[in-house]
Amino acid sequence: MSMTLEEVIHETETKMHKAIEAATHDFASVRTGRASTALLDRLLVDSYGQMVPLKQVAGVATPDARTISISAWDRGVVGAIRKAIETSDLGLTPNIDGSTIRLQIPPLNEERRKELVKIVRKKAEDAKVAVRNIRHKGVDELKTLHKATSITEDEQKRAAERIQKLTDRFTKEIDSLVERKEHEILEV
Repeated sequence: MSMTLEEVIHETETKMHKAIEAATHDFASVRTGRASTALLDRLLVDSYGQMVPLKQVAGVATPDARTISISAWDRGVVGAIRKAIETSDLGLTPNIDGSTIRLQIPPLNEERRKELVKIVRKKAEDAKVAVRNIRHKGVDELKTLHKATSITEDEQKRAAERIQKLTDRFTKEIDSLVERKEHEILEV
């Protein structure tokens, strides 16, 4: 069962939206000099033999701009939370007080800021590659429709142009996400 022209374009746009959401989520996990609970979104904790997201075993809050507070709902997972933080790429040292874990966010030095900007640019490039791959798949589906004589050559060309415009729009959106994140990282 082949898709219609509009379905191909709609599906392409939907997939590009998802790529942008993934990039936004990825950027949120890059540390800036400010405390943010989003830093811990990707953290998985070993809770009684099962890897679960941190937010399923603890409450996470930012009492001030330089501190993240994690309150384990069960004291039995405090050690697992500590281990997950220490083995992550966050570079933070957990301070444990009963069932509460505090993370101090140190101010970033110039070298670390530049490293983080490089990481963000790499994540952005990955997102752009994903968007281009989605475009490529959409254009291939248009070619398939044309070969099956479901659409004319002109319709195929116009649809391919629409997909290219979507690609350009989402690529610009990624660029503006990068710009905002870089500003956030470089802000002292």
